[in-house]
Amino acid sequence: MLRTLHILDFVIVDRADIHFEAGFTVFSGETGAGKSILIDALSLALGGRGDASLVREGANRADISAVFEAPPSAAGWLDEQSIEGPELILRRVIDSQGRSKAYINGLPATLAQLRDLGALLVDIHGQHAHQSLLQPASQRDILDTQGGHADQAQALSDAWTDWRLAQAALDAARDDAAGRAQAIDRLQEDLALLDELAPTADEWPALCARQSRLAHAQALLSGAGQAIEALDGESGSVATALHTALQALQSLTRHDPRLEEHCQTLESARILCAETVSGLNAYADRLELDPDALAQADARMSQMFTAARRFHVEPEALSELHESLGAQLRQAEAGQDLQALTQACAQAEAHYQAIAQALSTARAATAQRLAEQVTAAMQNLSMEGGSLQVALPACKPSAHGLETVEFLVAGHAGVAPRPLSKVASGGELARISLALSVIASQAARVPTLIFDEVDTGIGGAVAEVVGRLLRELGQRHQVLCVTHLPQVAACASQHFQVSKTTRDQHTLSAIQTLDAPARVEEIARMLGGLTLTAATREHAQEMLRLSAGHPAA
Repeated sequence: MLRTLHILDFVIVDRADIHFEAGFTVFSGETGAGKSILIDALSLALGGRGDASLVREGANRADISAVFEAPPSAAGWLDEQSIEGPELILRRVIDSQGRSKAYINGLPATLAQLRDLGALLVDIHGQHAHQSLLQPASQRDILDTQGGHADQAQALSDAWTDWRLAQAALDAARDDAAGRAQAIDRLQEDLALLDELAPTADEWPALCARQSRLAHAQALLSGAGQAIEALDGESGSVATALHTALQALQSLTRHDPRLEEHCQTLESARILCAETVSGLNAYADRLELDPDALAQADARMSQMFTAARRFHVEPEALSELHESLGAQLRQAEAGQDLQALTQACAQAEAHYQAIAQALSTARAATAQRLAEQVTAAMQNLSMEGGSLQVALPACKPSAHGLETVEFLVAGHAGVAPRPLSKVASGGELARISLALSVIASQAARVPTLIFDEVDTGIGGAVAEVVGRLLRELGQRHQVLCVTHLPQVAACASQHFQVSKTTRDQHTLSAIQTLDAPARVEEIARMLGGLTLTAATREHAQEMLRLSAGHPAA
């Protein structure tokens, strides 16, 4: 649930630190005082859109932090993001240039992360929510939310995508059969050439080295022989010179032991010289003049050069090209297999139909329950005899299923239900929307529900019923409501007043928690306007007493 909301320099709020409790909380105040600004600030912390216009005039930046107690339903998402609870601090900063920064528990976050986490924490019903109720997509979302069909709906959407992709592959294969056959013939011809050549990885560098060695074998033998003669020939060799120098020094070490170090160095040089001579002799023995091997290496290099020119690649890339063409041929041949593509398309369609049928069955059951619950609620909202039906007319298969969702309403008894968009007045639409919001929210796992003036267009006894509905909902969720109705405000367990003041020629919004006497004054103001009388105060006190003692709706 939402614990605190900290606001700094947001629109007309210079600073606000609001602490929330469980249950049903209301915000009231005069028009233009900034009641809905609080909801806007929270929406910003939850990843909503923001720009420089939200920064209070004269300030450098707006800074909003919302502190939540993490619900169990968010545990999986938090684990995926490596974010620790149980306290969650969502922070959003927007400077006067419109630049935005977001944080979760002090760590930088993306707006997408704020929105994903916010969707698990808060559900906001805006003051124009009843208008979106006229949209078929909104009606479908309400039904699926009430029935807990979200996972099924997502699986259906995924299955629809798979089916469309399979169908597209089949259609493409049918439409391009001739072109695909030509491509396969070309690939087979190219691949046959490379199969015959059979280039291997790292073959080209080794082949170049071998050809160079065979081509220069005579020069290599001659050079090795000259080196052997210089190192260990019969006269004037390096080995003889080292031996002579070593004997000259060894006879002198008894006079000066420091020469022993140089003797050791000469001995090491003599040994290295002998090893080098031995190695060169072995090298010369292995190195033979082989014209046939040279001819074979030259021929192989010529073949690889020819293939490389044909395919416009370097010779060392022929092995990789060989593998690539093989993969392309296999893919092309699979794409030409109309039977396999037809089977895959049929399987994808069957998978979609199975999920769609299951979702249709679930929606039908939920539609019946939702219609009964909303119809019952309408009787308490001055729509006696009215009813709501949830129709599920069949339609062509789509990403949303095999049916559309349409709310039909009858405003009073004896009237045939008709589409909501054609028969409901503004007041009726607001009441039905509120009933749907409350009923659908009972099934939601989101801990905090916010209603921003959703009670617009109702009043009197209906307003009292609305207040009781929201209070009842507050027993299962944390409910925050911006309202202008005293009957709704009187049902709250926590009451904030939002007021507007002027300081240094700037308009500012202030928020304060109301105690019992202050609540009487605020309810009286909501009842009677600016001029308060003993009668309005008495009426306010009576309203609070009745709300406190009235059983939940």
